[in-house]
Amino acid sequence: MILRVEDLMPLLGIGRNTAYELIRSGQIRSVRIGRQIRIPREALLEFLRK
Repeated sequence: MILRVEDLMPLLGIGRNTAYELIRSGQIRSVRIGRQIRIPREALLEFLRK
């Protein structure tokens, strides 16, 4: 399962800028598909375990 940034925001209770900052800083692993950023389910689970 792959999440969009918009799906990630309500799950973590964060805003758009914070979500992109977590991705940009590498705290949440992501993949880029063309111009779109997607977050693998496992990457979200890894972040939540930390």
